Amino acid sequence: MWKFVCSFLLMFCVLIVPVFAKDPGPEVARGEVPIGIDERLGAKVPLDLTFLDAAGKPVRLGDLAKQPILLSLVYYSCPNVCPRIMSSLAQVLGKIPPASGQDFSVITISFDEKDTPSSASAKKKNYLKAIGKPYPPEAWRFLTGDRETIRRLTEAVGFHFERSGDAFEHPAALVVLSPEGKVIRYLYGLTYLPFDIKMAVNEALAGRPGPTIRRALLYCFSYDPAGRTYVFNLLKVSGTVTLFFAVVLLVFLLRPGKMKSEKHSPQRR
Repeated sequence: MWKFVCSFLLMFCVLIVPVFAKDPGPEVARGEVPIGIDERLGAKVPLDLTFLDAAGKPVRLGDLAKQPILLSLVYYSCPNVCPRIMSSLAQVLGKIPPASGQDFSVITISFDEKDTPSSASAKKKNYLKAIGKPYPPEAWRFLTGDRETIRRLTEAVGFHFERSGDAFEHPAALVVLSPEGKVIRYLYGLTYLPFDIKMAVNEALAGRPGPTIRRALLYCFSYDPAGRTYVFNLLKVSGTVTLFFAVVLLVFLLRPGKMKSEKHSPQRR
């Protein structure tokens, strides 16, 4: 019985829900913390910022923002947290089908102005290899920048860190950006799930026409700030299912009356 109910709900999400689904509106959540994330949902990052890539060539952030971006802010000499973030990211990229992986790009930027393109290049080789399958090098960029450029970016996304000797105290999170550079979602922690990545990318693409399955997923699942993950929105879906069946029942009840009136209407010969 439960298998039938679950199968029906999944089919309903894909086939029926898009009729009721709407694009999610912008959210705003601001707070001030010395070290951590001050969420800037809906804010735009300055796309005129220029960084150096792993080959030492200048790249403009706006030229890389052709599709949704998974932005990771780390520093390349980090001994603990940053390697775990990037290793988890490499693992999840290895689990996402190639077609899905083409929907977004990954940009890792060091917030340590002392990091160089050579250190970025070494990290890029290691983590592309850690994916465990061929992955387009241009799909995961490793960048460095000067202090002012880094400051403008981190302030735009609300990423607050502090130098402590040769190391840094900093939060652990991915920032999901739309192709226009708008902050869409923060994914916190040191590990990430393929489903959470895909849902965040779908949110970043929500302003564009997309496949029915994408609109259905955005309707059936919502982000839970407390659990920091995407959860099935049972209340919304069950309410929509109830409304749908109420309409079907109403139509069903009205049809016999219509047929009866047609049966008793005089016929012309």
